[in-house]
Parts: sequence; C-alpha cells; structure tokens
Amino acid sequence: MRLRSAMAASAGALLLLLATPGSALAAEGQFRYTYMTSDGYEAVGFLNDPDGGTCINLQGPGSEPGSAAYAPKNRTDATATVFLDEDCSGGAYYTLRPGGGASDRLLVRSVVFS
Repeated sequence: MRLRSAMAASAGALLLLLATPGSALAAEGQFRYTYMTSDGYEAVGFLNDPDGGTCINLQGPGSEPGSAAYAPKNRTDATATVFLDEDCSGGAYYTLRPGGGASDRLLVRSVVFS
C-alpha cells in the first residue's frame, strides 16, 4: 500500500513540475545589431538564442564602452524591447515583433526578450 502511495505522489509531483512553465525561457533565433568599432569600421553583433526576461547590454568587440548600437533586427521567435539606455532603463524604448527590424536611426544599448 505504501508503494502505491509513493508512486502516486511521485507521478503527481512530476506532472506538476512539467505543467509549470520555466521562468527564463530562451528566445529561439538570432538578434542582430550594427555598431562602430573603435577603429571606425561598421560591424554586426548578434545574440543567439538569448535568455528571456533578462536584460542584455549590447556592446560589440572593440567598440567604445557605452557607445550605442543601431539598426536592430529581431530574428527570434520572441518580442524584443530595445532601450536607448543601458540596463533596460529610461523612457526611450522600442518594441520589435518577432522577425521585425528597425532602421539605422534607432540607437540601442540594451534589450530584453519576452
């Protein structure tokens, strides 16, 4: 009798665990952005399968710290909200739908996926 109760409790716990969504699911796909290197060359940065719900500060290799990236392209399956300020702060932000993009005029320093 105890074995049946233990098995039933284990099965119930497993079903509950599977039914609860994960807190930090990754967006599938690639997020791209353009930035200027410290030598003045245009380069493309990207994030592959970025974490959802986590703010990501954008900076390309060799770019000046705090410099803004531009022309974001959201090639993920999640909505991306890009911010002009670092740490996903400030009132200047723009939302990119999955598969969407923006022009070279949109400056970004951070992004969060939902």
